[in-house]
Amino acid sequence: MSTSKIPSTWEWPIDATQYDRTHRLTSSERRFLAVELPSRIKFSKTRQLSLAVVERLVRPMHDVFDHIEFQGPKRRSLVFYLLEEMGRRDHTLWAWTDTDWIELVESRRYDGNRILAAAFLLRGFDTLEGLPKRRQVFSCLARRVFGFKRFAATEKKVKARLRELGYRHRTLRLVPLTLAQLLLIVRSPRIEDITEAALIQLQKRNGTVAIENCVIAFSRVLVSEGIIDQHVRRLGLQTKLMHSAPSIIVADVPAEWARLVRYWHDTATLSPRCRLRMYYQLLSVGRWLHATRPQIESPAQWTRAVAAEAIVMCVNLKCCEWALDSTARRFPDSGKLMSARTRVGVIYAMRTFFRDLQHWEAIPRSFDPHIAFRPPRSLQSLIGFDPQVLPDDVWAKLIWAGLNLIAADLSAQGRPRDGGAHYYPLPLVRALSVAWLFSGLRWDEIRRLRLGCVRWQENAPGERVCLLSIPVNKTSTAFSKPVDTIVGEMIEIWERERPEQVKLIDSKTGELVDYLFAYRSKSLGYQYLNKVLIPSLCAKAGVPNQDVRGRITSHRARSTIATQLFNAREPMSLFEVQSWLGHKNPSSTQHYAKINPSKLTKSYEKAGYFERNIRAIEVLIDQDVVRKGLAAEEAWKFFDLGHGYCTYDFFDQCPHRMACPQCSFYVAKESTRAQMLEAKANLLKLRQEIPLSEPELAAVEDGLIAYEKLIANLRDVPTPDHLLQIETAPVLRTKESEN
Repeated sequence: MSTSKIPSTWEWPIDATQYDRTHRLTSSERRFLAVELPSRIKFSKTRQLSLAVVERLVRPMHDVFDHIEFQGPKRRSLVFYLLEEMGRRDHTLWAWTDTDWIELVESRRYDGNRILAAAFLLRGFDTLEGLPKRRQVFSCLARRVFGFKRFAATEKKVKARLRELGYRHRTLRLVPLTLAQLLLIVRSPRIEDITEAALIQLQKRNGTVAIENCVIAFSRVLVSEGIIDQHVRRLGLQTKLMHSAPSIIVADVPAEWARLVRYWHDTATLSPRCRLRMYYQLLSVGRWLHATRPQIESPAQWTRAVAAEAIVMCVNLKCCEWALDSTARRFPDSGKLMSARTRVGVIYAMRTFFRDLQHWEAIPRSFDPHIAFRPPRSLQSLIGFDPQVLPDDVWAKLIWAGLNLIAADLSAQGRPRDGGAHYYPLPLVRALSVAWLFSGLRWDEIRRLRLGCVRWQENAPGERVCLLSIPVNKTSTAFSKPVDTIVGEMIEIWERERPEQVKLIDSKTGELVDYLFAYRSKSLGYQYLNKVLIPSLCAKAGVPNQDVRGRITSHRARSTIATQLFNAREPMSLFEVQSWLGHKNPSSTQHYAKINPSKLTKSYEKAGYFERNIRAIEVLIDQDVVRKGLAAEEAWKFFDLGHGYCTYDFFDQCPHRMACPQCSFYVAKESTRAQMLEAKANLLKLRQEIPLSEPELAAVEDGLIAYEKLIANLRDVPTPDHLLQIETAPVLRTKESEN
């Protein structure tokens, strides 16, 4: 029968108010059940037994059996059995408890499902906890209570919606069991009547992970249909702040401090994850306050001196210090000094907390939080901004792996389910991998990409440019930037195969948006890229998952791409890289756009620092003069200046080098003497390194003007031959006087 013939409305089939629900048996009913019924059942097998005396007891059972379409001899036998139990217990079925009904089910198992249906239709169960722990019990009970056709239609509708969201056989096979329990809890065969409370109740009472996953899938179906506002989370992921804060969380925390911290958490406009992290940090500060200054119970009592002590506490803060004892036992690094970034984060949490309370006029303004909670320079200097760039060969291998990703590469790394299939479909993973490898986005920005984020622009006939729309991020508003066409092509392939998903809340803006990488009405997991996809790409590329600088994480792609763009053959400028990355200040971009060591080496070599300061001069040695022993009388060493030769032995110390004026040691190349010197065949040519000053370098490199300027500056400086004449003059006068 088609589902269109099933009525859309449904009412409880058995109206218990129309029956006489007196608990005690009358004397005639008691006598009939105790004496006449056993004998007539035993000796009247061929005749129909008259039950007119116990009509008020039999009528509800017949109405139930008519509803569940139970006919034949077995029906008569079951009615007699229930009547015998009423006589034995000496009260009507209206007085039976859940335990009494379960005992009847266990003692008459072949009719147990019909007895459960009678109990549920006539009086219901307070909870489903006491029902037999057999899976078929709930499915059979729901089908009998709500009707086989109606239950089948509802089951078919739910399965079809789950398939649209991307769920597979692993979840679909549990739909009848989960649906039956949910419908029994809300006592209605309509999925529109399922509430969030019913989902949470079933999630808590069932101990299997598979049923919990199916309940979460049901909640997403209900969200997509607009029946409930938000899907339920796993019990292990539900924060304790979803309910009233248990006393264990605020243990050893002053009551007023805990109240205002909770008030701040519920009122602040930061993201939920940020508020929750700061909430626990502030509770740790409250425990420190209770242990060191028990007389201070409220933030209103804080002074500048107390704030200074809190800063000292944060500087020396250790892991799990001032935390719950149960928390400290779970961390192996407990007792070690916290990282500098975490300690500064606690200081910023206190600054934000006191600033907001003062602005909200919850506490008086006794000091300035921005001044009182300023991190010490010694602590802040330990926080470095050093994006870790991957080597070019490793990055090229990862790009190849991302462009050639297949399903087998994913099932080997991502804890395969459903017979080895990966959780996310392959087109989604491919689009995600190229977005990580080519877009240079933060992981949060990739997760929050919207449906339709790719648009194409025609720059020239046949030349298309892919523009990627980036959502609001931590440093800038929404913007668009060019990316490689492979990114747009892969994203469009995934958009064509993407199942219809329910809109989700953007944690940054609070909007209901269609996430690009949503699957099964849920955004990508926070750890999926770092824990599953990147290890899969590394395994396919044959590179280790970590190097000397640490693990290969999502953010290392951003710094690697920025560095390659800054060091390309036609590099992007710093401001262009800043705009492409979406940074607010160029100082942030400088941490990412690092100069490649090879490019820096080439630039250093082209600068010629060594050659600029140490110049090699050709030196000519006249071997004939040296061999004949005439070196004391004739010049034997000649320094080649390009425009002439210098015969001064201490040329490297001469102030006139490279710009010799008329000096007796200087031999111009145009002269006959220089030509004769060059014609000698026995000259020994050597090179000597001479350190040059800036004016001398300018005279050598810049030409005539610098040369003439150097000569003008040395006009009053005596030449070496002049100094030699001055030194030898007293000696000559002494010899003349002696003569």
